[in-house]
Amino acid sequence: MIIDPKNVPEITGSKYPQQFQSAVAGRVKKRLGNAAGLKNFGVNLVRLAPGSCSALRHWHTRQDELIYVLEGEVTLITNSGEQVLKPGMVAGFPAGDPDGHHLVNRSDADVVYLEIGDRTPGDSAEYPDDDLIAKANGNSWIFTRKNGEVYES
Repeated sequence: MIIDPKNVPEITGSKYPQQFQSAVAGRVKKRLGNAAGLKNFGVNLVRLAPGSCSALRHWHTRQDELIYVLEGEVTLITNSGEQVLKPGMVAGFPAGDPDGHHLVNRSDADVVYLEIGDRTPGDSAEYPDDDLIAKANGNSWIFTRKNGEVYES
């Protein structure tokens, strides 16, 4: 199926509990994979405004992730530190590797990248810097504190 990204709706905001949503203010996603009818993996075209983050720093238990930078310079933050990624650079995050990661736009210009991930059922995401765990529940997520207490929606 051929799609025109200009016709794919923009998604802003986050499903994070309210107290964590400000970190991703300025992030806009277009779900290209969904628009193309893909079922086994997702592809998002993401634009990060200056000062915005891709997500809270996290890692997935069952799903692989890959990002490919198209425009701008973005800082990748992992357990081992920070690295600036430029257009054409790729970073991969294998499932089950507890190396929490996220992207932060510290530049004065927008950053655009592709975010690709599989849809293995039973996934969860852990957030090493925050009191947060996300558990896949069909096509959505349930967010809990690390002690298992569910956040109010």
